Amino acid sequence: MTKLAFMTSVCPDWDLDRIFDAMERYGYDALEPRIGWPNQAGFQPEMPAEQRKEIRARFEKAGKSICCIATGCKFAVPDTDERNQHVDDTLAAIDLAADLGAPFVRTFGGAHGGGEMNANVNRAAETYRRVLDRAKEKNIVLLLETHDSWCSSSLVRAVVERVNSPNLRVLWDIMHPQRMFERPEETMQILGGLTRHLHAHDGNFPDPEGPITNTPLGEGAIDHATPMSLLKKSGYDGFVSVEVIHKPGSDHDPEPVLRQYAEVLKKYVSA
Repeated sequence: MTKLAFMTSVCPDWDLDRIFDAMERYGYDALEPRIGWPNQAGFQPEMPAEQRKEIRARFEKAGKSICCIATGCKFAVPDTDERNQHVDDTLAAIDLAADLGAPFVRTFGGAHGGGEMNANVNRAAETYRRVLDRAKEKNIVLLLETHDSWCSSSLVRAVVERVNSPNLRVLWDIMHPQRMFERPEETMQILGGLTRHLHAHDGNFPDPEGPITNTPLGEGAIDHATPMSLLKKSGYDGFVSVEVIHKPGSDHDPEPVLRQYAEVLKKYVSA
């Protein structure tokens, strides 16, 4: 059965006490820390070992979990120095995930720089191979998200198949393939069996020429009900994580977002 989680990007100004309180009140099962971005809960790669132990114990005592460590690491970027830095950051994230009991580390393909897609897929696959030994050692599965230049399911699948390792699977961000006019049924056919984690965030296009903007779940242009129904029928039992992004210190209120998303996601899960 699909379980509920949310990212620290929803509530970057909250400490762990407020996070646990919201998880209890709204029925969330897990937290997905977004490292590399500021968050008052203290989730970062440099988190001391003792703090990692304390946080893991606190989640286990509460019957909650840390479902995924979300990074901004990009594996297909053309610049060698930038790619090397992403490799180092991913290795640190793998260690953090293992210490906190999280099974997954979220990664991106990133802007691939154009050219033949075969070369871009090869570059991404080669970079993933550089971190696979650590992932295997720590029993962590890396996730390539349908995001940025890799919203197309076929491109994501090509990387996963080329790497050919159980330690690389897919994070299906429900919004982004649909932004590329890919129907959920198509995404399911291509990536459903490889999907280990979901991101939920709805949006609309108030200006036909402009970017997508956030809406409450179920009130925008993104169909979340169909992907979740298709995955449920396939036996998916992972998490769906709320990824609404608020800037630290901004005039935002995470409470109505977490409440509304929990209410609607529970309906989708039980449908």
